[in-house]
Amino acid sequence: MKRRTFFKNSLVAGAATFAGLSLPLGREAIAKASPFNMKFSPDFGLFADVAGKAPEDQIRWGHDNGFHAWECTFLQRRPLEEQNKISNTLQKLGMDFGQFVGTMDFKQVTFAGRDESIRDNVLKEVRASVEVAKRMNTKFIHNVLGMADPKLPWDFQQANATELLKRVAEIYEPHGLVMVMETMNHKINHPGMFLHSLPQSYSMAKAVDSPSVKLLCDVYHVQIQEGNLMPSIDYAWDQIAYFQIGDTPGRFEPMSGEINYKNLLQHIWDKGYRGFLGLEHSSSMPGKAGDLAVLEAYKQVDPS
Repeated sequence: MKRRTFFKNSLVAGAATFAGLSLPLGREAIAKASPFNMKFSPDFGLFADVAGKAPEDQIRWGHDNGFHAWECTFLQRRPLEEQNKISNTLQKLGMDFGQFVGTMDFKQVTFAGRDESIRDNVLKEVRASVEVAKRMNTKFIHNVLGMADPKLPWDFQQANATELLKRVAEIYEPHGLVMVMETMNHKINHPGMFLHSLPQSYSMAKAVDSPSVKLLCDVYHVQIQEGNLMPSIDYAWDQIAYFQIGDTPGRFEPMSGEINYKNLLQHIWDKGYRGFLGLEHSSSMPGKAGDLAVLEAYKQVDPS
């Protein structure tokens, strides 16, 4: 049997087992789940069908089912009152909060260009993200480096981005905060983005040479853009501060596609990584069964 077929059948069987319980498909159904070893960090919406729409209910369901961390990429789009509720719920449950986006632009040349008004706005958003990080009791802020400039030689763009990253580091260092920058693939999701490969981000992090500028390794993007996952991760290891997960094709849960997440996560675990692994994907199946299949997938790939 093919690996993908085997795991898909396993996930469906696991979801069916949960669905067959006499208790409702909510917190009570699997309230005694053992915690995951790795710090898998869901985002809102991934488990909404089984946990409910309210952010606090999703967090509580996640806690009861073994997750001890959370993240929210678009946190700053949520009202201040809701941010406070999220933070309070996590802290009461003893859960950690990971990354949120501080500055993000998918249309303008932000880090790679020399437009001072655009760069000043980036720094304004970076400064604002400091207070959000304090509110959420986290040190990780995900800043997107914007578009590339097709009219500007590549080395000039690299120099511009590195210089702006140094200015970001000056803002974050006094607060003990860490900017993580994510490479985004050009082939499927984000053509034209400036930061698109792990070696590129690694070279800039080394040039900035600050504890406040590190890498977010999104395995989905790295696999599509360059592959060679384990050797690439090993080489960039000293600059990686955060991981995100998604299988390809489709950007679904682990073991739904081509990446051997069982081996990859065991490798990362054995190297000593104990940080966040954001669940940056959707479900390969709809509804509650899909939510529970995702949960079962993470039980399958959690290292021992």
